[in-house]
Amino acid sequence: MEPLLVIKNSDAGTADEETLERGLAVLRARTSVEVAGTSNPGELNGVLHRAGSRRIVVAGGDGSLHAVVSALHRRNELAERTLALLPLGTGNDFARGNDIPLDIEEAARLVLSGEPRPVDLVVDEVGEVVVNSVHVGAGAQASRRGARWKERLGSVGVKGVNLGKLGYPVGAALAAFRPPYVRLHVEVDGRSVVGFDQPVLMVAVGNGSSVGGGTDLVPDADTEDRRLDVMISRSVGPVARFGYVAGLVRGRHPERDDVISLRGTEVSVSGEEFWCAADGEIYGPERRRTWRLEPAAYTMVLPRRRSS
Repeated sequence: MEPLLVIKNSDAGTADEETLERGLAVLRARTSVEVAGTSNPGELNGVLHRAGSRRIVVAGGDGSLHAVVSALHRRNELAERTLALLPLGTGNDFARGNDIPLDIEEAARLVLSGEPRPVDLVVDEVGEVVVNSVHVGAGAQASRRGARWKERLGSVGVKGVNLGKLGYPVGAALAAFRPPYVRLHVEVDGRSVVGFDQPVLMVAVGNGSSVGGGTDLVPDADTEDRRLDVMISRSVGPVARFGYVAGLVRGRHPERDDVISLRGTEVSVSGEEFWCAADGEIYGPERRRTWRLEPAAYTMVLPRRRSS
């Protein structure tokens, strides 16, 4: 087994450190492991500079994976790298969507025995990457509010079921009281899908299927299928908003008449000021953004496909 470089967040709490140690024990039983902690882009860049040919294992959630992928993309080294993931985040949506075990020891065993496969990436016009999902409008507001609820509910369990995954739907419900719906022009592969005369509640562009710790925002999204899944909600009326949130909780929102679902390789959004949530990070306000697919942009260790 080739040596591994495990990159972790230096600011991780004691519980995460203890969890990580269990995963590292599994890895160290089979190969050489160096653990490097980083807390800012400069430190991360320094660690990547001395990574050599080692397989890089990201110990963290979607934000940590986003940071490593983004840094490698800026260094023009992403295509030549093989990455693996030890999920330590609160949401772990990339792991969920790619069947990476959330149990740290099982994830560590996958690092050792999984199958390296090419996965897609989303890149915008200024070079910012999206590993899992980006959404604008009420989705970004839900992420801002849901992050607090995800943390609160994550410490609560009912019969062994962690409630943290309810954070995003709770945030969506709260956002529905004063929704930041906006007038936007949305184009998919150069074709106009929504005009300024049709206010939207939110627009989601998914490389992965879920957000907020397991809410299937674009249920059919697949990081390996070389397509972006786009979901546009026009549920702007009071009743429609609550109906949309109820459908979101049950995974039935794509069935609504005021929800548009389609696929493509490039999505442009422009119009009134809007905020974005990309891999859990909030940025904006923006007036225009274009996201395009980079197919098979890097290699990720994933569960082996079952032979038919």
